[in-house]
Amino acid sequence: MQATSDSVSPPAAPAETLLFSATLYPHRSLGPAGTVVVIGLVGLIALVTAMPFVMMGAWPVGGFFGLDVFLLWLCFRLNNRAARRYEQVMLSRLELIVRKVSAGGEASERRFNPFFVRLRADKDPDFGLTRLAIVQRREEVEIGAFLAPFERADFAQVFGGALAKARG
Repeated sequence: MQATSDSVSPPAAPAETLLFSATLYPHRSLGPAGTVVVIGLVGLIALVTAMPFVMMGAWPVGGFFGLDVFLLWLCFRLNNRAARRYEQVMLSRLELIVRKVSAGGEASERRFNPFFVRLRADKDPDFGLTRLAIVQRREEVEIGAFLAPFERADFAQVFGGALAKARG
């Protein structure tokens, strides 16, 4: 079957150029490989420490050492799972997109008009920038909640400049 000129679609319009794009991840000082090393070392120390008690017949003490290692592993596992969440902020002249992805993979996306949004920064004299949010009318979306105050301030400065450029 031949395609007629009526069935041919016109070329797609070029995508809007991004003026700013950032992906924010929570900071973790110890990655998965470091976690394995720490759990291994703690497990080895617990095994060596528990052995004399088990040899003397106090075997429940060995179980408590094992419980400590298990609880430490569980805490690291939950911490590393929480590190999988992230936020994406994409800005063009036509649209501001804030996409949040949870540790479980559920995504939520908010879209704003860059001409009507403002960046709200709550500052504390002792702690620095404590909260950063994008506000449009009564809608407010917090961004970078998991960042340190100095990282949040750096992001606010760069993003604020890009937002001003999108409006200009």
